[in-house]
Amino acid sequence: MKHRRLLFLIIGLLLALSLTLAACGPSVPTPEAEEPEPAPTEVEAAPAEEEEAAPPEEEEEAAPSEEEEAAPAEEAGADPNALPRNETLYFNGQQWGSVVGWNPYSNNNNNAMTIAQQDNARVLMFETAYLYNMLDSQVYPLLADGPYEWNADRTEITFSIKPAAHWSDGTPVTAEDYAYTWATHVKYNTPTGAANIDYIDDIVAVDDGTVMVKAKLDEDGNALNPLLVEAYLSTNYFIQKAWTQTLEERVGNDATALLADPAEDVVYSGPYHKYFADDSKVVLIRDDNYWGQDASMWGSLPVPKYLAHVIFKDNAAGTTALQAGEVDVSQQFNSNVNLLWEQDGLPISTYVPDPPYMIGASLPTAFFNLDSPGLDQVAVRKAIAMAVDYPTIIANAMTNQSATFDQVPRSLMNPTEGEQALYDHEAVADLQWVGNDIEGANALLDEAGIVDTDGDGWREYEGENLSYVATCPNGWSDWQAGIEVVAAAGAEIGIEITSNYPEWSVYQTVVTKSDAPLPEGYDIFMMWSDGAGPTQPWGRIRKLMSSEFIGMSSNWNGNWGMYANPDADAIIQAIPAETDPDALREMYTDLVRIYLTEVPSFTLMYRPQSFHTVNETVWTNFPYEGDGTNPPVPPLNLMDGWSVAGLYNLELVNP
Repeated sequence: MKHRRLLFLIIGLLLALSLTLAACGPSVPTPEAEEPEPAPTEVEAAPAEEEEAAPPEEEEEAAPSEEEEAAPAEEAGADPNALPRNETLYFNGQQWGSVVGWNPYSNNNNNAMTIAQQDNARVLMFETAYLYNMLDSQVYPLLADGPYEWNADRTEITFSIKPAAHWSDGTPVTAEDYAYTWATHVKYNTPTGAANIDYIDDIVAVDDGTVMVKAKLDEDGNALNPLLVEAYLSTNYFIQKAWTQTLEERVGNDATALLADPAEDVVYSGPYHKYFADDSKVVLIRDDNYWGQDASMWGSLPVPKYLAHVIFKDNAAGTTALQAGEVDVSQQFNSNVNLLWEQDGLPISTYVPDPPYMIGASLPTAFFNLDSPGLDQVAVRKAIAMAVDYPTIIANAMTNQSATFDQVPRSLMNPTEGEQALYDHEAVADLQWVGNDIEGANALLDEAGIVDTDGDGWREYEGENLSYVATCPNGWSDWQAGIEVVAAAGAEIGIEITSNYPEWSVYQTVVTKSDAPLPEGYDIFMMWSDGAGPTQPWGRIRKLMSSEFIGMSSNWNGNWGMYANPDADAIIQAIPAETDPDALREMYTDLVRIYLTEVPSFTLMYRPQSFHTVNETVWTNFPYEGDGTNPPVPPLNLMDGWSVAGLYNLELVNP
């Protein structure tokens, strides 16, 4: 990797000769922070975006409106359509379509650069108490001052707030801000409030600098779910009380209006804020009064003055811009990414130099609609899953940016060592499949009596041909390629499977409605699963299998095929309170056994937590495997969780 980076630096110097670059400040060492116990986290709210969401119809450079030109007047900066290249870090692959709003209470902002309250929360504008690091499974204080502490009964968590922390208007961040944030979530039943009200009883300000989070208790006085109580600390934002009260007054305390407010005047605590946004790009500008430059946190400002995300039409346009050095950090699927340096000789690299190039963490999954005729039969579901040619998906759809199921046998776990150690591999080895097993799938169907009786080439169940539609969002290239392989597998075992690619705007409204049967055309459909996080693998398994999500009118959580199994539910409910490692291993093994036996859904590939590809024409010193940073900076594109530390390490190739 070091040799490649030296080559990239040389190439970058040559490519940068045509750039007029101003001097930049010195590089910033990785900041130091205390190491508290890891805090789990979980997402219940709808994601602000998905990495490969359906792109806009057209790509064009739009002139800023008068309102956009006017804000922020106090920071006279560059033309947002011609930013200083030596001060601007460019991204792609996260923002698809125009930003809806800047409201941290809402889950409908389509604001990929600033709002994502998840395992590794996005903290460029709004900040959490703690930052999760997927590489070492630790959390590090951000707005919090030191580690959090449970009381002796594990019913209350207490933590302090950094004295240096202040809002963008200069007022201090206080415990009352955090308490009022929670009260607002509850009062207006926001997605965050609805997701946590069953597990958090209250959040109170002990004093200006001390927060207490009180867990909901069961009949025996124990915390109902200590994992999710801890999760709140590294998942959910501090929001200023005074601004929240202004918002409430503006909307007349109406819950619908509060969530719909675009919040252009929002007060924030993070290092960046809105500079410009239209249908062609989003630009954030650094707040040079950011509190985090205090010695108690980073000790300096992040290096780039501007963070810019061009809204490309599709992945192909984004890849072209990456190749040209117009994008520095790419969070999108770049097909055959290795050819960009192996054949094209470009100063482009991934976090890991060899296949799978990224850290596999999430499991893109095909869900079965269990109400579709025949898919209520385990034999049909498992036969389809066994017949799929996963090596082709990984080699072609993923261009080897995924571990294979030979390398990492299928389960409910991601490929990381920590999760793989949590279940007994030998105990479920006879249930695992690697794919392309046409003979085995046909034998399974024959044994179940699901055969072709009329000679037309298609098997029947209860007198009807087995015929299904496999669906995923249009424009999500790796998923679409995977769905085509699923459809091809059906033909090999006498099951007709056709493909369908609706636009994301339609797709997401259909699959996230779990209080009614899925419509025609959604027999097999793709959705994501949780990646690496401190509640994992429990959080992922819960969302793949728990019946608690059935009946929700807006279900962004999981189990979209509406699978129900009381035994699985009981184990899922018991895990958060279990602390014995041996007992946990047995429980996770039982869940893997149930999942591989009943096959309510099946994973097509191991996907990176984030696609993390960088071009070092302008900027260098991005995180990569073994780079020596301590704590290690994860490959989450310098904006999620502890990966934001990477913004302080960047250097210009040609200062």
